[in-house]
Amino acid sequence: MSTKVLDIDIKKTTNSNLSSFDPDNIIFGSTFTDHMFIADYINDEWQDIRIVPTGKLQVHPANSMWHYGQSIFEGMKAYKNENGEAFLFRPEMNAHRLNRSAIRMCMPELPVEIFLEGLHALMSLDKEWIPDRKGSSLYIRPFMMAWDNFLGVRASKSYRFMIICSPAGMYYAEPVKVKIEQKYTRAANGGTGMAKAAGNYGGSLYPAKLAAKEGYHQLIWTDAQEHRYVEEAGTMNLMFKIEGKLVTSPLSDTILAGVTRNSVLEIGRSWGLETDERKISVDELIRGLQDGTVEEAFGVGTAATVAQIKSIGLDGVDYDLPPISEDSFQVKINTYLEDLRKGHIEDPFNWRIPIT
Repeated sequence: MSTKVLDIDIKKTTNSNLSSFDPDNIIFGSTFTDHMFIADYINDEWQDIRIVPTGKLQVHPANSMWHYGQSIFEGMKAYKNENGEAFLFRPEMNAHRLNRSAIRMCMPELPVEIFLEGLHALMSLDKEWIPDRKGSSLYIRPFMMAWDNFLGVRASKSYRFMIICSPAGMYYAEPVKVKIEQKYTRAANGGTGMAKAAGNYGGSLYPAKLAAKEGYHQLIWTDAQEHRYVEEAGTMNLMFKIEGKLVTSPLSDTILAGVTRNSVLEIGRSWGLETDERKISVDELIRGLQDGTVEEAFGVGTAATVAQIKSIGLDGVDYDLPPISEDSFQVKINTYLEDLRKGHIEDPFNWRIPIT
């Protein structure tokens, strides 16, 4: 990271909750660290950059975030190994993706140095909250929201950017069952699917609830026009190993550019595995599950990490994936990513950033 240029006002907590944190019993997204980072966008500039004790906000009921949905966020993690060394993983990718979301949602871009320096300052204060157990990490949630108190339909003129953190265990404790969605749509061409916008997730909750009643953990979203092509799942990008090749849907304005997705593709190529970013039809996927040419299916994402898919449902029929082994690509890539993020192995990609 470049030399620090920000003047961050830091107010430390006088009542830390760290002593009550149990790293062996983590419920995802329910416990929060002692501090949060805040920056406000007023009069066309980012200002009042600060770190304060984590707490509630006072928000006016006319805040346009509530009414018109200008809210975006990121998801990333910090990791710690048994030696107490702590790391971030490719944080600059999250900073740039936040700005792509901001542009699409008619919000101001956040200077990357504010994102990165604020993140490092916050991590230096709350580093001890990072669990060092296998499969555990500190989930980091940067987000930006409209901050005007105005009921007219227009883009807000003021905004707030924040970072909060929550210790995390494994998002999926078991292999997942997914269902191919053929009625509801997550994103359409020309929409906001490529942005990490809050409304995208709000619109996905009802069909996901219906699928959960049928025993599924997640949905596989398909294209909005024909429901013919596989796109992504609700919490992760999708990957398949088909006849020895790693295959995933291409990025578009309906698919989120996942950091883990990009990392898995780059690592796979460095291992000599052929990769293919192309459209995958539902018909092709079902045929491949029936004839065995689809050898593996898994999801990749910051929260989900590498999530094994054990079956895929369509029209009331569940198609099981073959059992995985230590030689399966998803097992090897999951182990490699865990070791890479925690500093157990060399980092040939320069993705691991120490927290100092």
